[in-house]
Amino acid sequence: MTLKLYNTMGGDKEVFEPLVPNEVTMYVCGPTVYNLAHIGNARPVVVFDTLFRLLQTHYDKVTYARNITDVDDKIITAAKEGNRSIESVTGEFTAKYREDMAQLNALPPTLEPHATHNIDAMIDLTRALVEKGHAYESEGHVLFSVESMPDYGKLSNRNLDDMLAGARVEVADYKRHPGDFVLWKPSSDEDPGWDSPWGRGRPGWHLECSAMIRAHLGETIDIHGGGRDLIFPHHENEIAQSRCAHGGDYVRYWMHNAYLDIDGEKMSKSLGNFRTVRDLLQSYRGEVLRFALLSAHYRSPLNFSAELLEQAQATLDSLYSTLRDVQDIELDTEVALAQEPFYQALNDDLNTPVAIAEIHALAHQLHKASSEDKASLKARILAAGNLLGILEQDPQEWLQEAAADDAISAEDIEALITERQEAKLSKDYARADEIRQSLLDQGVVLEDSREGTKWKRA
Repeated sequence: MTLKLYNTMGGDKEVFEPLVPNEVTMYVCGPTVYNLAHIGNARPVVVFDTLFRLLQTHYDKVTYARNITDVDDKIITAAKEGNRSIESVTGEFTAKYREDMAQLNALPPTLEPHATHNIDAMIDLTRALVEKGHAYESEGHVLFSVESMPDYGKLSNRNLDDMLAGARVEVADYKRHPGDFVLWKPSSDEDPGWDSPWGRGRPGWHLECSAMIRAHLGETIDIHGGGRDLIFPHHENEIAQSRCAHGGDYVRYWMHNAYLDIDGEKMSKSLGNFRTVRDLLQSYRGEVLRFALLSAHYRSPLNFSAELLEQAQATLDSLYSTLRDVQDIELDTEVALAQEPFYQALNDDLNTPVAIAEIHALAHQLHKASSEDKASLKARILAAGNLLGILEQDPQEWLQEAAADDAISAEDIEALITERQEAKLSKDYARADEIRQSLLDQGVVLEDSREGTKWKRA
């Protein structure tokens, strides 16, 4: 099965072939740990986790690195405002980031390099750029000279004249060109810093990823991912640093997910629509958030709304209900992935909406299937779910899990079902109907069958 991915560098879908046969290296820009992750931060995590799962069906070795930026001006500001140590801030929000992403069923990356653990690699990269004439020292800073790279701006399709014309911020007087960016900056005694040939200082943000990729994955990697907002300047500057210092391609396939809006507007604190993953998890399960994020193609903008989440919840409830009906059927067959439409959809530039539609088609077939075909259909649904990171929970537990702290407990529901059964046996149908309606009013739906009464939360 051929895998095709859209390469931002070139702007087209390309057949994916790793540099080393049967081995893949992938790097995705991770969080700057000074605050909780918002739902926009979660989109690349879910997208590239899904790609990670897909790649593992093709290749024996997939190394997926997602970094932790734990030195940054925003971190320093947060620590000062909270009268806390840098380590306290970064430790807290690194742990919370991992917890929140795990709730979205995101697998841990193979590697999680921390910026502060790779300072020597960053100094080495800066030194190489200075020695080759691509960087210069000015007023305690070391800056990359964008004019030293003939094709700077190729990823974002910008040229230096356009960048200069579009500039709206005051240019620091220590720069030779307005587009020059900081590789190394001076640190005061109270701020975090490391000794270097240019004095005590700390790395620029762009430098960190380039250095960590080379240190942990090599000079050229297969896939580099992140949100569209990183194309310029972050990824453009990564290319400049790495190629000018070491040559080579640096990255063979660039992938970027589109923006996420909240109720049709760009998410921002000023608009009051800034939603963290942790806040959303108070109202919705992580799998619901994940399903909502996968409902649109990763390169398409996604309008994140309450309606989208309710639709995701209803869809997952329906699929889990289908799986509950065949919960006792054991799986006895391997799924031939290459023949599955959902697998073909994912191999076509990670087309998750089509893959989800194919799961619906399988569920529809399962409802009508003969008993001998149900095991195969169940296996195919679960195989699709595994690739998308959904439908991995126990169906009964999913359907019966309380959505709110004040919801009626499972024990009380079971007691009322028992009372209803006793009422029906004594032909007190009025009481039986009263119990059914009472449970329905509390968001509990009863389903009577020859095997007994099942229930789920609406």
